[in-house]
Order: sequence, then C-alpha cells, then structure tokens
Amino acid sequence: MKTLKVMLALVLVLTFSSSHAQNTKAEKENLPIDKKTNCYIRYYYFPNLQAYFDNLEMVYYYKENGVWKTAPELPKNYGGYSLYNKARVTITDYDDDQPYNLLQIHKKLYPYNSKGRFINQTASSE
Repeated sequence: MKTLKVMLALVLVLTFSSSHAQNTKAEKENLPIDKKTNCYIRYYYFPNLQAYFDNLEMVYYYKENGVWKTAPELPKNYGGYSLYNKARVTITDYDDDQPYNLLQIHKKLYPYNSKGRFINQTASSE
C-alpha cells in the first residue's frame, strides 16, 4: 500500500511539472542574435502575405480589414500558408514588439514573388 501511495505521488508530481513546463513562455534571451546588428532574430516576414511571424510569442501578425491582428494561426483565407512553406525573410534588424511598422520598407525590399524565392532571405536595413 505504501508503494502505491509513493507511485501515485510520483505520477502527480511528474504530471504537474510537465504541464508547467509546457505553459512557460519563451524567453527573449533564448532567441539567436544576429552578429551584425546585435538584434534578436525574432521575426519572419512573409512577402506573399505581407504578414509576420513572431518566434518569441509564437503568433502571426497580419492585416485584416485594414487592422493589424495577432493570432497563433493564420485565418483560413490565407489558404493554409505554412511557416516553413514558400518565401520567408528573416528580420535581423528589429526585435521590438511591432514589426508591422516596417511593412513599407519590407514591401520595397522583398516584393511579392510568385516562385517564393529571394536571393537574400534576411532583412537588414544596413
């Protein structure tokens, strides 16, 4: 009976500790740093969508009806666009909280490309 209680307690402790580990938020200090700009590599820009993915918050930033929205997944009208599918540009010179403020710059540097490829797939304004 004592062994059963110990086993039950062990299972409960492991269950709670694993669920806590899954709920902890990513830390900014764990993101890679670009050596040229000394910024965290936090965002991907998707030129074909004019949207961003945040590696820290694990959310997408996209425009809907003229308003920037945040969501863990892109809406259905984006056609199931994958984070690892098609063109994406790594943003190396910005690590604040509103990457969409740089949209006009990124649209000029990385225009829509139907083949989904770019010569330089990192964005830096330097």
